[in-house]
Amino acid sequence: MLRSADTLTMLLGTLILTTAAAGTAGAADVYKYKDDKGNTLYTDKPVTLPAERLNVQSKKSDSSNAASSSSNDELKRMQDADAARKQDATQKADDKQAAQATSKDKAERCTKARDKYETYLTSRKLYEQQPNGERRFLTSEELDAARATAKTNMDVWCK
Repeated sequence: MLRSADTLTMLLGTLILTTAAAGTAGAADVYKYKDDKGNTLYTDKPVTLPAERLNVQSKKSDSSNAASSSSNDELKRMQDADAARKQDATQKADDKQAAQATSKDKAERCTKARDKYETYLTSRKLYEQQPNGERRFLTSEELDAARATAKTNMDVWCK
């Protein structure tokens, strides 16, 4: 019977030690020390003494909260990237439309400048309308200057 009591006491002691060890596993001490090569090391069982005991406190993290926070951050980043892509596409479309309007305007101006130059070359006399409704015919020098201006305008718009 004595053996049974000793065995029971030993089992009970082991159970208490195991429970105590399990209870302190989350609150283990952390030590900081330097080895022979001067490297700083952290451990729960320092090899050499003296070792500095650090006060490390840990808390259980809520993994679902952290996951939802990171997924929210990722979602926001993706939405921002999508908005930037849409804005870029809109800007490109606006630029393209402006370029088309500019090229259309340039083509119209080229046509008008070419027609004006052709008219100035083929006309023997040119005139300008006076405010009172009368015509004043250009002199030869004024006609040459008007033709040169028309040629310059045509060259500019019809590149």
